[in-house]
Amino acid sequence: MFPKREEAERLLKEGEARNPGPWGSHSRTVAACAERIAAGIPGLDPEKAYVVGLLHDIGRREGVTNFAHIIDGYRFLMGLGYDEAAKICITHSFAVPDIRMHVGNMDISEEDREELIRLIREYEYDDYDRLIQLCDSIAFPGQVVDLETRMDDVERRYGSYPQEKREKNRELKAYFEKKMGRNLYEALDCCGHAE
Repeated sequence: MFPKREEAERLLKEGEARNPGPWGSHSRTVAACAERIAAGIPGLDPEKAYVVGLLHDIGRREGVTNFAHIIDGYRFLMGLGYDEAAKICITHSFAVPDIRMHVGNMDISEEDREELIRLIREYEYDDYDRLIQLCDSIAFPGQVVDLETRMDDVERRYGSYPQEKREKNRELKAYFEKKMGRNLYEALDCCGHAE
């Protein structure tokens, strides 16, 4: 289950009021990209793509954290009964389903780490998981950037970016381009692509 668009937008605004920062604008960019891509692929619901994209980083409502935003968002949305959106809070960071692929601070308890490992292992990824992974990998706050620029930015900020994760992101781009039958950046022209 996932919330309606209006409810998702309300939850994001509420989260931004609790912890202001560029994550809200980034989330809107992810949502706009996901909706646009889903609209060009039969079988995907653009509304669901928008909502789960908008809420993928909702755990940032709890404050300035790194790894913790993943589990915080999952628990917040599960508490509201939005299990499909909660799943995306977990999967968006793991295009390669391995906890070691996350870059940055491991600011969670060992118990939370074990729960994340279990969830990653149990989840079967679908095209919504893959779509948000891709959109997260091309979204700056307020604009779409090419995949390499975004991955390089993350590496600069956190000190590393695993090669396996880079390759997976490139595969995701090719996967969705094939499904759409067009170049990703052309498809997202409306979203403010900047090279």
